[in-house]
Amino acid sequence: MQKNTRKEHGFTLIELLIVMVILGLLAALVGPRMFGKVGASKQKTAKAQISLFETAIDSYRLEVGKFPTTEQGLKALRIRPDDVEEKKWMGPYLPKEIPLDPWENPYVYRCPSEHGDYEIISYGSDGQPGGEDENTDIVSWKNIGR
Repeated sequence: MQKNTRKEHGFTLIELLIVMVILGLLAALVGPRMFGKVGASKQKTAKAQISLFETAIDSYRLEVGKFPTTEQGLKALRIRPDDVEEKKWMGPYLPKEIPLDPWENPYVYRCPSEHGDYEIISYGSDGQPGGEDENTDIVSWKNIGR
C-alpha cells in the first residue's frame, strides 16, 4: 500500500476569521472618512454645474439680449423659446440635456431674482430650502463664478 505523500494546503478556520476581523477593522476605520467626503464632493459638483449654467446663460443674454425668464427656465439654453427670434438664438448653449443636481433634484432657476438678474439654486441633499452641512443650499449668487 502506498502512502499519500501530498499535503493538503489551505487556510484554517482561525486564519480566515483573523483576516475577516482585520478587514472589518480597516473598513470601520477608513469607511467613515471616505463617506464623509462624498457630501463635500457633491457640493463641489453642484457649484461646478451652476458655474457652467451661468456661462451658458451669459452667452444666451449676449445673443438674445435678455435672460431667460423663470417660466422659460434653464430649458431655454437647449430649446429656443417661442418668444425669441430664430435669428438671435444661436443655441443650444449647453451640449447635453440639463442635468439634475448631484442629489437627483432639478435645479431651480429664477429671473428676476432678489439677488441679482437671476439665480440658480440646488437645495442640497434634503431638496428643501435652508439647511446645514449636506443640506446647505448651493446658490449662484454665492458662487465664485459670478
